Amino acid sequence: MAPHPVLLGRQVTRSLLASRIRPNMFANVHHVLLLSDPDAKAAATLAIRADWDAGRFEPDHDTPVSTIGEPGRPDKPVLVTPREVAARSVHTAEGRAALIHALAHIEFNAINLALDAVYRFRHLPPEYYGDWLQVAAEEAYHFTLLRDHLRTLGYEYGDFAAHNGLWEMAVKTAHDPLVRMALVPRVLEARGLDVTPAIGRKLKQAGDARAVEILAIIHSDEIGHVRIGNRWYGYLCAQRGLEPVATFRKLLEEYGTLRLRRPFDQVARRQAGFSARELELLEELAANPRP
Repeated sequence: MAPHPVLLGRQVTRSLLASRIRPNMFANVHHVLLLSDPDAKAAATLAIRADWDAGRFEPDHDTPVSTIGEPGRPDKPVLVTPREVAARSVHTAEGRAALIHALAHIEFNAINLALDAVYRFRHLPPEYYGDWLQVAAEEAYHFTLLRDHLRTLGYEYGDFAAHNGLWEMAVKTAHDPLVRMALVPRVLEARGLDVTPAIGRKLKQAGDARAVEILAIIHSDEIGHVRIGNRWYGYLCAQRGLEPVATFRKLLEEYGTLRLRRPFDQVARRQAGFSARELELLEELAANPRP
């Protein structure tokens, strides 16, 4: 009989703990990044967070950083371009399942993004690693909630096609933590703050009360995740003597992410640490999109 996923996650970290009392955190995170089984990855992520909180890990900043073109993922879902992901009505059982699947895929990718933020960037304060391990663990929890709900609808993670946009941005920003903080939590994840309430309303109209409950949990946690991104973006700007708003605008232009879309959830974004000037910039850029 195969081990329970949570036990499997514990076995992953315990096997690495066996040789040293305080093993290298980066080696453990790298190992979990490359796990392809979603259950094992989610459980091992939760285990690593618990071990970090218990003081069982220490970061060895001299460990070489490996290039990760693709993290571990299952053979399915099949990855296609965003345009090839079919739109379906949430008022059909299949359409609702497809939406839940899309959200689960985002959360699975978010586990990898958070783990990569831990693994890739060195010589940062311990609080940075604790923050992103917290994010990774919460993304694993979100994935599990959505995957379990998907099963109640008669589907599995992998039954629908998905796209790889989140990880593609991770690759583009792998060279600099400031760029990563600017463009992943502050752009891609913050977009989730804007659209999640509307998705929740659609699911409520479709009569899926459990999905609405899950989205409420995710939305609350994601405010914290974006706040963490804002915190470390501000830290890195201050460390380098950069003005945050001007630097943000420059990076948006440089990386082709200026095509921002309204509406912006002003309340959630303020709770997540966006300043009034930053929100004004977002409105300006959305009103005057560039090619």
